[in-house]
Amino acid sequence: MGFENIKVNAVLLNRINSSEKDFESWSKFIKDHKVDFRYIELMQTGDNLGYFKKYHVSANIFKNYLNKNKWIQQTLGRDAGPSLNYINPEFKGKFGIIAPYSKDFCKTCNRLRITSRGDLRLCLFGNTGISIRHLLQRDDQLDELKDLILKQLNFKKESHYLELGETGLTKNLSTTGG
Repeated sequence: MGFENIKVNAVLLNRINSSEKDFESWSKFIKDHKVDFRYIELMQTGDNLGYFKKYHVSANIFKNYLNKNKWIQQTLGRDAGPSLNYINPEFKGKFGIIAPYSKDFCKTCNRLRITSRGDLRLCLFGNTGISIRHLLQRDDQLDELKDLILKQLNFKKESHYLELGETGLTKNLSTTGG
């Protein structure tokens, strides 16, 4: 089809796609296909506590599978973002894990979010946002937009505190860009 980089993301769900058999299925697929497959650990939001309690499983279950099967964690630069990426010389594809409940997850975060309403969020699970919609209207506002964003970076916290049940302003993920 001519695509260079294909990434498939799936939310890791307990009793749905978290068994060794599930991991083996994807492993067989990426052995012969140059596809990056990433599991994203289910995150609690403001409106999914029941669902979260039922389906959350630690991303460590997948990490343990990768370690057991001789996958090697790639060391990437500071700007690589929050995904832990794994390679295996016998495979064309790669595996990745986005594990927001893991220790030091936020230390590698290089993300900002803009909601569908034009609010800048410094963290997906932060408690504050600032409207930048008025600066997204015209091209001649670019410098003002950059200045505002750079000033806001000083307020980015060291952690999202998701592990403490703090979901911030994020009622659900559909309103926030990923």
